[in-house]
Parts: sequence; C-alpha cells; structure tokens
Amino acid sequence: MKILTGNDLKTGDVIWWTGSDWSRHVENAVDVGEHGERILHEEEATRRVNAPYIIDAEQTDDGPRPAHIKDRVRALGPTVRPDLTLKPADPEAGNWVI
Repeated sequence: MKILTGNDLKTGDVIWWTGSDWSRHVENAVDVGEHGERILHEEEATRRVNAPYIIDAEQTDDGPRPAHIKDRVRALGPTVRPDLTLKPADPEAGNWVI
C-alpha cells in the first residue's frame, strides 16, 4: 500500500491524501497505487501541500499504518510523554533552573 503525506501550506500540519482532499488524520488516507506521482505533482502545483511524498503503509483495522518509524511519528505524534513536554503557555516555562 502506498499513501501520500506532506504538510499543509497554511498551518504546517502533517496531512494525508484522502483520495479527493487532505486530512490531518492518517486513518483517512487512501492507497494511491500507481497514481501517487501524478497526484503529488497535481497537488503541489495547486499549492495545497508542501513537500508531499509517497510512503509505504500497511492496512490495519484502524486504518493505514505507515511502515517507517519516521512517518509513524508524523502520523501519531511525539514519542515522549506529553506531561513531560514544555508548555509554552505555562508562565513557569521559562523559569527552569538546570
């Protein structure tokens, strides 16, 4: 299975090709088969996506799952515990002493 990914030009969000549009949810991605390169060129020309590329994926009960760890992280989010990440809105964020 081949799926398309890239980044939204307006928001920078990771997006996935649904067959007719782009989604922020990898579960909505569709197999592009042999048409991936054509779709990439068309979508890049319309300036709807930045740096699109084709990736290998496997179909699961929950939808497509990217084959490579880099793209799984792009699809599913950070690999660190969210409670340990820096929260920019936290007024104490800049007061850490190392």
